[in-house]
Amino acid sequence: MPSLPDSLARIRDDFLELEQQDRLLLLLEFANDLPELPDRFRDHPDLLERVEECQAPVFIFVEVDDDDTVQMFATAPREAPTTRGFASILVQGLSGLSASEVLAVPDDFPQTIGLSAAVSPLRLRGMTGLLGRAKRQVTAKQAA
Repeated sequence: MPSLPDSLARIRDDFLELEQQDRLLLLLEFANDLPELPDRFRDHPDLLERVEECQAPVFIFVEVDDDDTVQMFATAPREAPTTRGFASILVQGLSGLSASEVLAVPDDFPQTIGLSAAVSPLRLRGMTGLLGRAKRQVTAKQAA
């Protein structure tokens, strides 16, 4: 497996240490831990990008600070706990990394956390879409 940043490696390892049914409970914990959007986004929803790959309405925004540190923000409805959990995993796993670390995250990271048997391929495609859009936003911010 390609090397992952410590934050994502810990998340992956936490999932893989559990039995299949317990992985879904951990995903639900992540869903409950998705941070609320800062006020600056609540007042400007136009700053957020819709993640079309997700069945539920999920929106993200990625910042790259002057010191090249990434912060990811996401919103997903509470009625969509799987998607909300995926968003939370990426918010927690990508925030604080450098832009180059985010861009180096393998595109198949969502398939490595052991949820393939527990959630539909369509839902995993949604998480892959979340990661891809986050990486595209980082690339765009670096180019600007």
